[in-house]
Amino acid sequence: METVISFIIIFGALVFFHELGHFLFAKRAGILVREFAIGMGPKILGITKGETLYTVRLLPIGGYVRMAGEEMDRIVLQAGHRIGVLLNDEGLAKKIILNQKTMYPDIMFLEVEDADLEKELYIKGYDEEERFVRLDVARDAVVEENGTETVLAPYDRQFDSKGIGHRFMTIFAGPLFNFILAFFIFTAIGLLQGVPTNEPVISEVTDDSPAQEAGMQAGDLITEVEGTNIASWNDLVDSVQDEAGNPLDFVVEREGETVEFTITPELVEQEQGDVGVIGVLYESPREQDFFGSFVYGAETTVFWFKEIFRLLGMLVTGQFTIDALSGPVGIYKTTEQVAQYGIFTLMSWAGMLSINLGIMNLLPLPALDGGRLMFFVLEALRGKPVDRQKEGMVHFVGIMLLMLLMIVVTWNDIQKFFF
Repeated sequence: METVISFIIIFGALVFFHELGHFLFAKRAGILVREFAIGMGPKILGITKGETLYTVRLLPIGGYVRMAGEEMDRIVLQAGHRIGVLLNDEGLAKKIILNQKTMYPDIMFLEVEDADLEKELYIKGYDEEERFVRLDVARDAVVEENGTETVLAPYDRQFDSKGIGHRFMTIFAGPLFNFILAFFIFTAIGLLQGVPTNEPVISEVTDDSPAQEAGMQAGDLITEVEGTNIASWNDLVDSVQDEAGNPLDFVVEREGETVEFTITPELVEQEQGDVGVIGVLYESPREQDFFGSFVYGAETTVFWFKEIFRLLGMLVTGQFTIDALSGPVGIYKTTEQVAQYGIFTLMSWAGMLSINLGIMNLLPLPALDGGRLMFFVLEALRGKPVDRQKEGMVHFVGIMLLMLLMIVVTWNDIQKFFF
């Protein structure tokens, strides 16, 4: 149950902040947002506030912000269509009923001849007495069909009506908010747990390692390697990892005294490549530093940003295979393992996942945010948008390929963890 709760909280936070970025920038651009959804598939919970429906859906595989003007959103009144209309006090159509099942005392029936519900906002047609009628439509009019009401979206409130800058930022804001969330998470860790000092203090010496054989102990502070000052753990790693088989002179500080060792790093095979190690573990001392926590949050965010890009590059160049990828099942199992190490480790895992989600969404692949941004760049270069049908087909193919990849990755996860 602990794992389930942890997974739901982490997943919910990542998706919520991602979609919140889309939502806030869409609202700022004046775009009508029809739905803010967490999850996919059938609706579990839905609350309408203002002009937006907020929903939680069954499948925990993402979320979306449905904006006016996107595919399947347009409302078209065909010639010959019989509709019902309710007028407001100014004589504007405030409600358009597309079926005759719902009756209102003041309803006006029309047979549509022509209508524009996006730009000029009018309906032309003939009433029950065969008189020609032209009605202006209120900007906030509601269209009802089979009991479902949809707020009308004038063209200036649709996504496609906005300039490239507004559209670009509305889509880019999703990944951007994932990076911001990661920064807040790592900053919170610094504020609550303290900021790592990064001093190269040995927390543990592994058995039968070169360091143990030389006499190094937990608590030793390494100050020099081969005459070079060591100020941080990263300095120590840089001094050792390329020196497998080469004897190195170490100077350490132990209980106020200086001790010297000669240690030969041994070669260890890792997924990222072979490296030299001396067999010591590190747990940085931490100190409370309010302003330093924000620096720590930024530095850790940048570190994971670079690290994920590095690993992605290894995947592209074939150093990793598709088996190295994890889907929802793999993330759940890893969350189960990480949760055993405490809340701060779990928070770090959530921050890394948030950065990973942001980067993956920025990849220039169809159906992802990066794919949509790519079309905006093409539009800016061409001076005109790509044909909507062609773009829609590209995204459709992309969705199918991503779903196939998700199935393969999930199956690999199931085999890895359960068989």
